[in-house]
Amino acid sequence: MSLLLEGKRAFISGGTRGIGAALCEVFAREGADIAFNYHSRDDLAENVLEKIKAYGRRAQAFKVSVTDRVGLKKMTRELVEAWGGIDVLVNNAAINRGDNFATTTDRAWDEVIDTNVNGLFAVTKPIYKQMIRQRAGSILNITSVGAIRALPTAVHYATSKAAMIGFTKCLSREASNFGVTVNAIAAGIFDTDLAHTLPDRLLQMHDFWVSKGRLGKPQELAEFAAFMVCDRNSFMNGEIVIVDGGAVT
Repeated sequence: MSLLLEGKRAFISGGTRGIGAALCEVFAREGADIAFNYHSRDDLAENVLEKIKAYGRRAQAFKVSVTDRVGLKKMTRELVEAWGGIDVLVNNAAINRGDNFATTTDRAWDEVIDTNVNGLFAVTKPIYKQMIRQRAGSILNITSVGAIRALPTAVHYATSKAAMIGFTKCLSREASNFGVTVNAIAAGIFDTDLAHTLPDRLLQMHDFWVSKGRLGKPQELAEFAAFMVCDRNSFMNGEIVIVDGGAVT
């Protein structure tokens, strides 16, 4: 069989570490050219670029924040001019802070909401518009089980990820008119830097909650994500699929 993403052009937000880096590598292995953005670590970006190119795929990295609307519009124009279009968008970039709601500062709340919600808009809007023009595309949003279940995670993070679920469901209806699908993965706890910002008590109890008995590996989520955005997954739209190792609800 052909590779899942043969000939596809994909953009992944937050592609230098954790789930984002795994998405870049797995998607490249499955045949996609990969572009990604990152915030600060040039060394990590170069490492991911090398892994993508090792599969014989085109690779581009953009040092631009997901909150920089002007910069993201410029990035999208440059990428479309270079590659002719974007077929796949994965909204992966996110931040978390280990805050209790009672002591959450205005600054912490605004930072998480701005990155995780406003950033979702800023990344998606220009790419979605070019998907409309080409009448094809697949958008995958990486949300969290913390938006669905009453887990002891930070309220601002859960709120931002719940917003992503509403974004996915509503946009999927509009996007279907233009041949674009929009789905999401509600991720459990994976072994990433972001996961280690969670309260210690949550991480300590995690192995008892999930039937797999461990944290997820970023590549495990990336493998499933590759199928979700491929052409073989042709009848799924507006869905939130939980990938959490079999947690007790």
